[in-house]
Amino acid sequence: MSIARAFPMLVLTLGLQSVQAQQPLAPPAAAPATAPQTPAARPEWRDTDAYPFPALATTVADMQNLAHAMQLREFCANARVPDDFVRERLDRFGAMTGRTETCATLLDY
Repeated sequence: MSIARAFPMLVLTLGLQSVQAQQPLAPPAAAPATAPQTPAARPEWRDTDAYPFPALATTVADMQNLAHAMQLREFCANARVPDDFVRERLDRFGAMTGRTETCATLLDY
């Protein structure tokens, strides 16, 4: 896919995500006192193991991580950006991804 086609999709996806983030969240409902401690097994009719593509939410998260990684790669490559700033941004990104991020690990995205 060319960058000319991928960029508008990325902008649209990120724009929709920001609109969803602005909507107020409803307070969570209280769990009943007799709720089981272990989640019930998923019924067979909900099995998605044979799907050729991941869920939309997974794709959105991957694209957001890609956008962050591309910006961080620019920070890493630019000698004018202070090291402390780059380290802080890498730590924040690592908190979002659950990994220890370095300039080299950004190539995984």
